[in-house]
Amino acid sequence: MRQAALYFSGAIAALGVTLALRSEPRDWPGAGTSVPASAQREIESVEKEINRIEDDTLTRVQHEHLDASQQVILLGKLLFYDRELSVRRNEACAFCHMPEAGFAGPVSELNRTTAAYPGSVRTRFNERAPQTHGYASFSPVLHYNALQGDLVGGAFWDMRATGLRLNSPLAEQAQGPPLDPNEMALIDAACVVYRASRRPYRAMAERLWGAQAFAIRWPANSQTTCDRPGPAPKADPLPVHLTPLNRGIAQATYDKIAQAIAAYEGSSEVNSFSSKYDYVMAGKAKFAADEDAGYQLFRSGATHCNECHRDGGPGEEPLFTDFTASNLGLPPNLETPYYKENQPDRFGFAANPLGASFIDAGVGAFLEGPANPDREWTPMAKSFIGKHKTPTLRNVDKRPRPDFVRAYMHNGYLQSLKEVVHFYNTRDVLQHCQAGDPGEKVTCWPAPENPENMNRRQLGDLGLTSEQEDRIVAFLKTLTDGYTPGAK
Repeated sequence: MRQAALYFSGAIAALGVTLALRSEPRDWPGAGTSVPASAQREIESVEKEINRIEDDTLTRVQHEHLDASQQVILLGKLLFYDRELSVRRNEACAFCHMPEAGFAGPVSELNRTTAAYPGSVRTRFNERAPQTHGYASFSPVLHYNALQGDLVGGAFWDMRATGLRLNSPLAEQAQGPPLDPNEMALIDAACVVYRASRRPYRAMAERLWGAQAFAIRWPANSQTTCDRPGPAPKADPLPVHLTPLNRGIAQATYDKIAQAIAAYEGSSEVNSFSSKYDYVMAGKAKFAADEDAGYQLFRSGATHCNECHRDGGPGEEPLFTDFTASNLGLPPNLETPYYKENQPDRFGFAANPLGASFIDAGVGAFLEGPANPDREWTPMAKSFIGKHKTPTLRNVDKRPRPDFVRAYMHNGYLQSLKEVVHFYNTRDVLQHCQAGDPGEKVTCWPAPENPENMNRRQLGDLGLTSEQEDRIVAFLKTLTDGYTPGAK
């Protein structure tokens, strides 16, 4: 305890600086922001909750005697909830991944309208909806399974966080958003380390990683450089001008930061296995009649649900995903602001030069692009066009209140579990219609964004009644963590 007190003696003073920064006016983007006005109050509420969780975690770190494992996990939690690690000091990793929404998007109004979330520069949106971080730590390093004839593992919707470098897809995923111009938008990985070196948890990090972690000679203009949104200019891809030795230290510490975040995301706080389903499997609860009927349908050969969303087998955790990718034949979600990001913003950055003609090729685009680390995978790119990673179904219905809207699938096109199951059931049965048609999502479906490689074997015409759809929905709701035995 005494040693911990020495390490955190400056934490309260640093916390005071942090709170001052939060209340300080920022140079926000001006008119033309795409954030719906109806979402602003909800966003502010989420930001306050992020601040509260960060402050509570700092207090816990200062006052509790923690073993090494707890220290790593709590450091990762502090990093996960730290808004200072974004270019405008306004967006933590948690902004898109809050516990009350199953570590997916926590803003109901954004889920309902834009599906994608604004970045630190609030006029920039990504092309996809936030993916849940819950149970993502179980995803293996991306590899090709010759017997399955499929890629398995990785992180992100397009699997591009392979895990090959850090032996952890989740750690490599954690390194993406801070440098993504549409997300946290820092201009250089060294900026993450620079910002972290000025945070209250620096001493804790040095205790875990060694004194060399922040022993970097920073250029005098580092703060100015790191306050400029990315991407970095092509002519100056590493704008924090460090010596090779200091660059090496910065990269090593950036890796440690990512690994700490992954440790938190792999902890029991994020992955508690505490749903009603888990209690039923342990013999400590029973399904209601409709839940049990839904589970039987889920596992039946008629629906194929269990083939991709596996509920476990010999030696398997019931994770409700097989870590592969599939093209479900989803229509594009034209409400996503990304389609309108074809003009340079005030910083000269255009996120989507293709504008309305953009097509999300998913894993296929990753395999065709420069981020693909294995040339043996490149010939497979065409067969993966339109495929996106199969998410876990755990916490698929977790929400902070009954009227909270969740966005499902990679583009957030579907916004209720009923819509999801209905799409799987009727995609190939109902007629095609245009987006906005009065019968859309009920009696008709718009054309798929990517007709290539569509999964026609496991969905599209399941022959279920509406009542059977409802039973599957009832079962899916039993996958929400935090179940209390005896509750209905």
